[in-house]
Amino acid sequence: MAIPVSWGTIKSLLIFFGPMLLPKAIGYYRTLRAGPAAQGLQIRRLSPKVARTLYALAITVLVYLAISLPFFAPENLFVRTQSRLQIPTDVLFTRLTALRPENALTESDQALRARFVNLESRLLYLQFGPDVLADCPFCNSDDPHSYFYYALPALLAPHLLNLVALSAATTNWLAGREGPRWRTTVVMTSIVVAALDVYIVHSYNYQANSRAMRLPDLDLHYWDMRTYRAVALALVNATFAALLYLSATNRAFATPPDPAERVEAATRALLLTKSKLNAVGIIKNTSIRDEDLRHRVEAYWTHEGRLMREVMEEREVIEGVNDALENRINIDAISRDAESYATNMLPRAQEDAQVVGQQVVG
Repeated sequence: MAIPVSWGTIKSLLIFFGPMLLPKAIGYYRTLRAGPAAQGLQIRRLSPKVARTLYALAITVLVYLAISLPFFAPENLFVRTQSRLQIPTDVLFTRLTALRPENALTESDQALRARFVNLESRLLYLQFGPDVLADCPFCNSDDPHSYFYYALPALLAPHLLNLVALSAATTNWLAGREGPRWRTTVVMTSIVVAALDVYIVHSYNYQANSRAMRLPDLDLHYWDMRTYRAVALALVNATFAALLYLSATNRAFATPPDPAERVEAATRALLLTKSKLNAVGIIKNTSIRDEDLRHRVEAYWTHEGRLMREVMEEREVIEGVNDALENRINIDAISRDAESYATNMLPRAQEDAQVVGQQVVG
């Protein structure tokens, strides 16, 4: 039976644990947000592989949520006929026959009618559902555990199918390099959820329904667990999709590239810079060696110098420059900055070259 929790109890727990957990949660969130920036990583776009995996996970989440709806659940005879648990078997199935099209009962209904010979069978029906009670060939109400053994494969089937789907979603072929890092977490979480599901079903006290005299007092354990199971699987898949999205975009749980990737990136940057310098050198040599181009370059800079001198000799320009120099620009500070930049430019370039060289060698 579900344990009711009052709103007062929830508020008391929030008041007691809130001041301790809220600062830790905020700090953990800030650490996750600042992690990629602290490691020098930038937010990146989703790769096509990760995007396809996220779409597939979203579909599984929607499927599980749809399965959890009562529309897709097996029929409950007592709810369908609005009957209490202690109703005589003939009366129960007479009501059910009146609700069936053409007043016909299915083979499952006939099997359940043969099983409903005592209250124990009805209690087990509420615990394990109609399929187990109708189809089990070796089960007996004198041995309730036999129903659990027969129900166990069907109980584990959705967990195993979901584990197979998550294992496929964490492969390098489907999710890229971000998928395998979550495989252990996903497998362990799936095992824990499955074990918890089996434990709850096995440890359920089905005898508690024997004291329920009205239909609203019944604990429909099988139907409730079916809903909780589907919602739990949807939460597992949604959580994995969120973790995969955060790690794939470097928003959280980001890992810096390994040394081989850093060496490759540094080498690629050096080759790109070298190719640009070579291109500039080729263009400069071509313009100098070609007489026509050389004359054009000299003519351009001669014209540019003459034009700038004419502009700077205009009265309005001279007054504007003087006003800026006197009132707006600290020429001494600019001179110091220029001198400092010119002094440190060559040593910094040498240090950067040494760092890149160390990365490549290391």
